[in-house]
Amino acid sequence: MSAYLPHVIVLVGATATGKTELAIEIAEYLKTHIHNIDSRQIYKSMDIGTAKPSKNQQKKIKHFLIDIEEPINPINVKQFQEIAQKSIKQEIKQNNLPFLVGGSGLYMNSITRGFFVPDVPPQNNLREQFEELGQKKCWELLINCDPISAKKINYADQIRTIRALEVFYVTGKPLSTQKIQKPPRWKILELGINRDNLKERILQRTQNMFSAGIIEETKHLITKYGNDLPILETIGYREAKDVINKNLPIDRAIELTTTKTIQFAKRQKTWFRNKNNPIWLNNKNLLKDAIIKIESFLS
Repeated sequence: MSAYLPHVIVLVGATATGKTELAIEIAEYLKTHIHNIDSRQIYKSMDIGTAKPSKNQQKKIKHFLIDIEEPINPINVKQFQEIAQKSIKQEIKQNNLPFLVGGSGLYMNSITRGFFVPDVPPQNNLREQFEELGQKKCWELLINCDPISAKKINYADQIRTIRALEVFYVTGKPLSTQKIQKPPRWKILELGINRDNLKERILQRTQNMFSAGIIEETKHLITKYGNDLPILETIGYREAKDVINKNLPIDRAIELTTTKTIQFAKRQKTWFRNKNNPIWLNNKNLLKDAIIKIESFLS
C-alpha cells in the first residue's frame, strides 16, 4: 500500500484574469485558506498597484504570504520558497487543504516543483556593467561560461541573460549546474484561467488602479522609503512615479501601464503553457468547472 500524499490545489493565470475573485469562491466552497504566490503582494504598503486582495476579501478568507516584508527589504525566490513551504507544511499538519493561487510562475514552481535557486542577491554594480556591455556581448559571454543556460534562454531575454551571468560571476559556477529539482511529496491539481478578453480586462484594471489611488500609494512609498526604491520600477508604480515627477500626464501613464501589462501577461501565458501546462478551466462557468475538477481530484 502506497503512503498517503497530501493533496494540494493550485490556481494559476496571467494578471487580470480574475484569480482572486475565483479563488475566494473556491476557498469558501472548500472551507479552506489561500496561499498567495505573488512576487509583489508579499510587500507591505503595496496594495493598489499589486491588486492585492482587499481587507474585506481577506476577512472572508484567510490569506497567507501577504504583507510579510517591507518593500525596502527585497525577498528573492529562494527566500520566498522557504517561507511558503513552511507555511504550506503547517497547513498540511493542521489537516487543511493547501490552496495556492498566483501569477508568478517562477515563485509557484519553486514551491510545487521544488526548484533550488542559487541564493545570490541582485548585484547592482555588476548588472550596470552588463547593461552597458549590451545584450549581444552579454549573450556571447553566457555562451562561453554557461552554454546550457544559453540554450534555454531566449537570445533577446536580457533579464535572464544578466541573471545567469550574475550567478556565474558571483559563485564561479554556471547557473545550469546549480538549478536542481526536488519536488515535494504532494499530489497536486493545477488549474488555470485563460481569458479570451484579457486585453479589455487589463485596460479596465489599469483604469481602476489609477482611479483607486495608485499615484497616492506611490507618493506614500516614496515618502517612506525614498525615490530610488527599486521595487517602484514595477509596472504601474513606474508610471505613477513619472506622473508624480511630472514626466508623464495621467492618460499617457494609463496607456503605458496597459501596454506593458499586456506584454507581461503574454509572457505569463507563455510560461504557464510551456512550464506548467495546467488544466484550463471553462470560461463559461469557471467556478462550476473548478469544483467539478477539484472534487474528482479529491475523491
